[in-house]
Amino acid sequence: MQFRTAVASIVIALTWYSSATADVTIGIALPRTGNIAAIGQQVINGVNAAVEDLNAKGGITGQKIVVDVQDDVCEPRQAVSVANRFISSGVKLIVGHVCSGASIVASDIYAEAGALMVTPASNSAKLTDRGLAGIFRVCGRDDQQGQVAAEIISKRWGNKRIALLHDNSPFAKGLADSTKANLNKAGIQEAYYGSITPGERDYIAVVSRLKAGGYDLVFYGGYQQEFGTLVRQAKDQDYSPQFFGTSGIATTEFGTIAGAASDGVLFTFNPDPRKQSRAATVVDSLRAKGVEPEGFTLYGYAALQAIVEAANKAGSTDPKRVEVALKSNSFNLILGDVSFSQNGDISAPGYVLYSWKGGRYEYAQ
Repeated sequence: MQFRTAVASIVIALTWYSSATADVTIGIALPRTGNIAAIGQQVINGVNAAVEDLNAKGGITGQKIVVDVQDDVCEPRQAVSVANRFISSGVKLIVGHVCSGASIVASDIYAEAGALMVTPASNSAKLTDRGLAGIFRVCGRDDQQGQVAAEIISKRWGNKRIALLHDNSPFAKGLADSTKANLNKAGIQEAYYGSITPGERDYIAVVSRLKAGGYDLVFYGGYQQEFGTLVRQAKDQDYSPQFFGTSGIATTEFGTIAGAASDGVLFTFNPDPRKQSRAATVVDSLRAKGVEPEGFTLYGYAALQAIVEAANKAGSTDPKRVEVALKSNSFNLILGDVSFSQNGDISAPGYVLYSWKGGRYEYAQ
């Protein structure tokens, strides 16, 4: 009897020790390959920095954070595969996805499985407007960004010929549609509204059509690869309208692709979190490692930070309890003091105007 009691005590002790020291795996879904890999790299840089910092502060509910990084290539079909892989392996806390199209299809799977997702970069209004449980974002929405873009365009180019372009993706089209709707609401009718095919190497035909139309401002709602190519080839054809982009070009890869033609290109993006005093230590640490925390880097950090802070407030990693904590508390994140609405949208950060010069971007004057 004493032997059995001793064995039982050992088993209980080992079980307690195993539980107390278990790791908590958080899924990270983003493009590691494909045209949007540069933005995926920004996010993973931020996530890795957050893992290091948060584990040093005690992790998540006293347990070590580990990550399972999966490549969704910014494609809906692959995003579905990644989401199902997470769920089947028991991973129910996810940072991701990056592209709106990927986030929208994956969010259906997460919501049905009772998982929780915080995207650092997907701004399609549709993502959260459906009211799915457990779906959050730390970035802004396309309707908010479109409103800001339209206000700026209205004030500066309201009496000029305006062309609006997108690539038919939920991200790009959502931004073009929102900008168009807000321009039209202000009584400004665009002279051209159309699309391009993403992934092309040659947009000379598009440039020729724009040049022939005499458009003074060309707005594009998509990513750096296509817009950088379009801007560079326009300069080669001696066509120099005011080019105007969105958060999809918040990466130095745009400057590399467009070259000198990037100078003067405007775009809207969230306020630069690198300028937050609370981000200084993280920014300095990343720069010391040769990583510039541009674009969505600190949004990747914030997405993981939000999950961990909410879990610690809830005292649990159960997605439902983390969701309740996110929706009922304020959080001191690297982005600032924020809260989340009942549909999962963040109370910050809004949008501001940037300008490219010398291969880098800064707040526009």
